[in-house]
Amino acid sequence: MHPRLTLLALLIPLLLGGCGLFGGGPTTTKPASPVTAEGLYNEGVAHMNSGDYRLAIDSFDSVEENFPFSPWTTNAQLMHGYAAYLQQDYTGAIGALDRFVQLHPANPDIAYAYYLRALCYYEQISDIARDQKTTREAIAALQEVANRFPGSAYANDARLKIDLCRDHLAGHEMMIGRYYERQRDYIAAIGRFKSVVQDYQTTNHVAEALERLVECYLKLGMLPEAQHAGAVLGYNYPGSKWYRDAYARLHEAGLVASNAPSPKGGPGFLGGIWNAIF
Repeated sequence: MHPRLTLLALLIPLLLGGCGLFGGGPTTTKPASPVTAEGLYNEGVAHMNSGDYRLAIDSFDSVEENFPFSPWTTNAQLMHGYAAYLQQDYTGAIGALDRFVQLHPANPDIAYAYYLRALCYYEQISDIARDQKTTREAIAALQEVANRFPGSAYANDARLKIDLCRDHLAGHEMMIGRYYERQRDYIAAIGRFKSVVQDYQTTNHVAEALERLVECYLKLGMLPEAQHAGAVLGYNYPGSKWYRDAYARLHEAGLVASNAPSPKGGPGFLGGIWNAIF
């Protein structure tokens, strides 16, 4: 629960009325307690605490409908988005949060609203075998948090999640590249593996991408390119499994340079740098 939002619970009394059976007795009615914005708001919080997110949303909406100018209405609009998020109604949550941002751009909780909106995209990221449109939307929303509120805790978490999203996208590219390589469509595979090296240099997939570039270039007889890919791999990941595999392939093809180190360590052969093959 966001620390700026109250967690008080207020019960709304039932309106009870007595009546004479069959119209034969006098009618007595107990005066109804007035419904307040605070009461409706805290009713919504109580529903959230019990996991009744749909009822919570209804209560928060009632605050706005009945008390549009109350200070509680602003919090209710934000809590509508939070309740929808907890309900995993991410489309509804994004809609509510977009509206909150438009109506209250200077609100003290605006950073939280942007962050919660970004989480709605982040929670929808699918596995690497599926289309990654939502992953890219999550990156854009998280980057907006980091750009708008750079010194906040929300920005710090957003940056971490951006790195995870980028690793996810790199994994998607690798999966497609491996598929093309299995189909012997080496040109298409090279395009995917080069994309990982160029666009996702800080992810965990780069070493494998370089090794697979060595494989594909050798299959196509592109020997200088295979050597250069191996150089970059050896320079940056000299102790990795992927360098050992690439070294063995290049050695078998008679392409290991005379100054190439063993795969146990040391600078990469040919003194390769990141842009050696690009």
